[in-house]
Amino acid sequence: MPGLISISPESDIEMRTPKSVASLENLGREKLSSSFFMRDFLYSEIGNFYGVPNIPDDPDLAIEVGRKLCEELLEPLQNTFGRMAVRSAYRSPAINALGNEKGHGCGSNESNFAGHIWDHVDSNGNKGAMACIVVPWFADRYQKGEDWRALAY
Repeated sequence: MPGLISISPESDIEMRTPKSVASLENLGREKLSSSFFMRDFLYSEIGNFYGVPNIPDDPDLAIEVGRKLCEELLEPLQNTFGRMAVRSAYRSPAINALGNEKGHGCGSNESNFAGHIWDHVDSNGNKGAMACIVVPWFADRYQKGEDWRALAY
């Protein structure tokens, strides 16, 4: 049922889309991998600046694809390069549309479904999640002029 979240991977207990601080806290506490929680991906400068909440319409889908992102990509990167800093990740359709409208570097909602908008499938029925991250140890080197391609090797 859309708009519900599992309390744990093994649990059949579900919760509706957060409508209170307590339920939003529960969503934020949802563990996506060994070192990432849903809370890590909900921060939004656009949301904070304009006072718009960044809350998934379909938390179950957001958690499902967020777990895949964390387990299959972010955890291995973090194991190799050290701590990852999340720069931009989940965006609600309202946040993304506002960012697009105001010229803050967000594409259309349609182009961000199954990308930054984790809780909506794209026009081909695909689901997915993305995050823009910073590798702190490399960011310092990059600022000092080190070629970014060193990280790629």
